[in-house]
Amino acid sequence: MGIMFMIGALSSTYVGVRYGQDQGFSEIADLYVAMLASSSLVDVISTDRHTVKPWFQGKIPFALTLPDVQNSEFSLLGGRMTYLDQMPGAHLTYDVRKHHISVFAFQERALRARLGKNYFSTKKLSFNMETWSQGGLHYVVIGDANPAGINSLAELFKPSASP
Repeated sequence: MGIMFMIGALSSTYVGVRYGQDQGFSEIADLYVAMLASSSLVDVISTDRHTVKPWFQGKIPFALTLPDVQNSEFSLLGGRMTYLDQMPGAHLTYDVRKHHISVFAFQERALRARLGKNYFSTKKLSFNMETWSQGGLHYVVIGDANPAGINSLAELFKPSASP
């Protein structure tokens, strides 16, 4: 009887954590789709990272570093504030070959339970996604571009992700 209780408790904990992660990534996908459906993709319109970065100061509780994309296939469109689980974050929008890609950044400690470090389920989503944590921030790159494009943009952020 004790073993059955233990198995049930462990199973419900695993299912609860996995459900929270699936729901977290579904909410990220919803934020991406809402941006696509919006008449204004961004709140700060600029292809210059030196204009977009300062716009976030005082709006989000962390410093954000944007990579230089001038000599790449990507172009910065701008950024906007976003919220996930009532936590403020940055939502950056990039273009690559007529596809919009979103880069989300949130404080890692605020989302640890929602978006586990090594778990993401893109098979349930219609988009390609890459996620990682670095420098106290949790990043999610999502879009309908091919996986190589998503990965390439993520790689541009990784060396500069430490604020």
